[in-house]
Amino acid sequence: MEESSRRKLNLGIVCHPAYGGSGVVASELGLELAARGHHVHFFSHSLPFRVPDAHPNTFFHEVEVTSYPLFKYPPYTLALATKLAEVCRKQPLDVLHVHYAIPHAVAAWLCTQMLPPEQRPATITTLHGTDITLVGLDNSFFEITRFSLDRSDGITAVSDQLAGETLRCFSTGRPVKIIPNFVDSDKFTPELRSQSRRSAFARPGEFLLGHLSNFRPVKRVLDVIRTFHILHRDLPARLVMIGEGVDLEPARNLAAELGILEHITFLGPVDRVPEVLSQLDLFLLPSEYESFGLAALEAMACGVPVVASSTGGLPEVVEDGKCGYLCEVGDVRTMAERAAELLGDKQKITRFSAAARERARNEFEPSRIVDTYEDFYLQIIGETSESESPGSDD
Repeated sequence: MEESSRRKLNLGIVCHPAYGGSGVVASELGLELAARGHHVHFFSHSLPFRVPDAHPNTFFHEVEVTSYPLFKYPPYTLALATKLAEVCRKQPLDVLHVHYAIPHAVAAWLCTQMLPPEQRPATITTLHGTDITLVGLDNSFFEITRFSLDRSDGITAVSDQLAGETLRCFSTGRPVKIIPNFVDSDKFTPELRSQSRRSAFARPGEFLLGHLSNFRPVKRVLDVIRTFHILHRDLPARLVMIGEGVDLEPARNLAAELGILEHITFLGPVDRVPEVLSQLDLFLLPSEYESFGLAALEAMACGVPVVASSTGGLPEVVEDGKCGYLCEVGDVRTMAERAAELLGDKQKITRFSAAARERARNEFEPSRIVDTYEDFYLQIIGETSESESPGSDD
């Protein structure tokens, strides 16, 4: 990517490093910004899995938490705030962009309170879903979540639905800017599909389905297994499960109980996600809730239609009846029927595949969305007016 003509900024990006949409988006955004010539400082307790070592214009600051018998749980929020302040004193940041409200937005506010006014970065909180709809609404975190949002200089959300939910639940006085996730359609592409790669997962004549997530309960990974079980009765098929988390073993156990374990490959976390997604015929995402559905978008960019739950921001990503199908949460029978309908009709799945690829390329292309983030940064630090900054506010 060519460097941006805008002023080069010193940016801090705080994210969870593990498998999951918020960490992926933060990592990819940071790398795109670094490619434009900005200096990007990543903060986390370990290197985010999509951030390579020694990448140009990027710097990683590991947050170390000292174990001490007095504390039942290590005080990560305090360690993070301390690390942020430490870096800001040595090399002031223009913007501190935190992904996922808890605990990052709190740590960002604490950081600003430790610094003199001239060293305080502007703070932006990007909401990704369960930080608002699940964690943030818990009685243990509600007040601190609302406080940290009110103290943020800017708030963004990855979908219209999430922005509306945030305003409804927290009544924050801050506007919420909607900036969707993006996908690099040169990296996630059908051109990676090959018989040799595909043969690692499926035999000739077998359909190949897949799922990618952090295997948390909200992803309803067991519904992936149940959907595949129904589909497998009528069609020769294999399933690839990408990722890891608390529901990994329950998913293995259910597959064994249903007698389909030998038809499923549990890959765990993988570095070369596009090379796996591009081999699929269909992607399954039966989540309880998705604020956006980045995994679905990455599959679509690879030309893979999606059968998913009609929940959260997924209808803003997957056009029902064009790029895939949306079903009620938990309705595994209908999901299996929709999947069979697509796989059994070569013309239809070819049409859906092309539409999925085209939507990913046209609507969620990186440069336009990263432009919006750049303009929002400048707006927040007072170098552009709101009317000059593209994008929509809720």
